[in-house]
Amino acid sequence: MTQDGTPTAQPPHDLEAEKTVLRAMLRSTEAIADVVELLHYDDFYRHAHGRIYQAVLEVYARDEDPDPRSVADQLAKHEELADVGGDVYLQRLAGEPAARDSWVTAASTVQGMAVLRRMMVAAAGIDDLTADVTADTVDRLIDTAEAEIFAATSRSRSRIPQSHPLADVLESALDEIEAIGSHPGETAGIPTGFRDLDALTGGLYPGQLIVIAGRPTAGTSTLTLNLLRSAAIKHNLPAALFALESRRTDITLRLLAAEARVALHHMRSGSMTDDDWTRLAKRMPEVSGAPLYLQDDPYATFTELRAHCRRLHRQHGLQLIAVDDVQLLNYSNRPLGSRYQEVSEIARSLKHLAKELQIPVIAVSTLNRGPEQRTDKLPVLSDLRDSGALEDNADLVILIHREDMYEKESPRAGEAELIVAKHRYGPTATLTVAHQGHYGRFVDMALT
Repeated sequence: MTQDGTPTAQPPHDLEAEKTVLRAMLRSTEAIADVVELLHYDDFYRHAHGRIYQAVLEVYARDEDPDPRSVADQLAKHEELADVGGDVYLQRLAGEPAARDSWVTAASTVQGMAVLRRMMVAAAGIDDLTADVTADTVDRLIDTAEAEIFAATSRSRSRIPQSHPLADVLESALDEIEAIGSHPGETAGIPTGFRDLDALTGGLYPGQLIVIAGRPTAGTSTLTLNLLRSAAIKHNLPAALFALESRRTDITLRLLAAEARVALHHMRSGSMTDDDWTRLAKRMPEVSGAPLYLQDDPYATFTELRAHCRRLHRQHGLQLIAVDDVQLLNYSNRPLGSRYQEVSEIARSLKHLAKELQIPVIAVSTLNRGPEQRTDKLPVLSDLRDSGALEDNADLVILIHREDMYEKESPRAGEAELIVAKHRYGPTATLTVAHQGHYGRFVDMALT
């Protein structure tokens, strides 16, 4: 009650839906398998219901039947049985049967109510932030507000950083080692499409920032499209390309040329042969069905691009994002003082985005003229343009070198070196691949 006697409005909730979910889980492991995909323990409005839900999952994880008795024992072990209403409440919860459709519908209702509550909290927090906003802090406020709304509507349940005991993390780390070891020869992360690169890195992992860099015309955009093709077309993993310079139609033509092995200049000159059309037709079904999203709208600021990434991730479950390229981005509408400082902020923010969405993010960058001033023309990490923060924040840096860019009669014409100059979790190396420029792609040497 408020001071004037008016009843205090309660946050959105549906206790009957919560009871329906728990009742089904106490009676059916089939219900648990359905519900666990939708709910987290803190989606429940009543704390006791959230604790019962957690106890059911703890019993289920031991391959035991989570009936009222075993769940009561689990709660008693943590001295929480009395807090949730005791054996009597658990028996009453399990007392009525639930139809299959009812627990899925009820779980969706519980989740919806939880989202509404989190949105109300986020809105209140955003409202507080606007009290001190100034013209100089508008962009930062927009970014914070976007992050709060994303957190409120996603399955990530808390903006409060959690500390994790080493013992708990160790168990999950050992599980990951065991899972990788049980499938020898398979790539653990997202496959890159290059045998040697996958062997070196294990693929692309969630939370990684991957920087692909080279001098103009070296093939940075081509290599990036290679990685996206591998993810979306070869492995059906949702991926997105934010192209800040190329048109989506141009990107699609390059993609089709690479996939169908049709010379790009045949497409652009209108000189397609019957054989070209045949190869193109064979690849069209697989290409058209790939979950690859192309975005070629110009972005005024990184804040706008990040907001779009979050929305696409929420809508399509993206597994990989690529930004081509970071030198064309501004961090905000207001200059930060220098281009070095601006690219530094973009680099840090891209790494943060990768960790927030728990997917790998590829950043394409242009190298400075350093390679051209050296006899061997080989690029190095210090050639990254505008900011050392790209190197600092990257987990993986791949520099592209092609000898035939500098020597037209080079004996290594048609070859390219992928120089893994930084690898946070493994060795560095220089890998040789074939550059098929007429098809707009790189491929393993064995496939040429």
